[in-house]
Amino acid sequence: MLNEKVICAGFGGQGVMLMGQLISYAGMIEGKEVSWLPSYGPEMRGGTANCAVMVSDKPIGSPVITDNATTAIIMNLPSLDKFETDVIADGNLLINSSLIEKKAAREDLKVYYVPANEIANDLGNLKTANMVMLGAYLELTKAVEIESVLSALKKTLGDAKAHLIDINREAIKKGAEAVRA
Repeated sequence: MLNEKVICAGFGGQGVMLMGQLISYAGMIEGKEVSWLPSYGPEMRGGTANCAVMVSDKPIGSPVITDNATTAIIMNLPSLDKFETDVIADGNLLINSSLIEKKAAREDLKVYYVPANEIANDLGNLKTANMVMLGAYLELTKAVEIESVLSALKKTLGDAKAHLIDINREAIKKGAEAVRA
């Protein structure tokens, strides 16, 4: 039974909202029940941003995730401090180790340190760090298919940015490899 409750969190401009949207859109493409609930800090860029995403086989009663996330995808230190406690025991905690040197405080989680910024930089586009983290998440949970995410990305980016699909596909692949190793 699928019942993923994901928190994507980081600074504004790191693509955390896009990560959440893509998981939701991919779930819709696959005929699953989904919800996406964004939350922004008051700043336009550089402030905090997070979203709660659910993907399930069953109807979703509430889009709010309080202390029962199955996974948290964390892009910066303030988000780690804020959301680590919201993950259930034995849940997944994905940490962007490029920007966060601190180790997870909890020992009852499956923690993955993904050097997302380094991987994205090696690909030649730092803006794909969110896709690296998304790839790691997809590899661990199999909540939605990569092809569904890429299909959703094509719709989200539109024709003007269609040339970015290939680098995003590669970033997703590298993120998956990072947690497989």
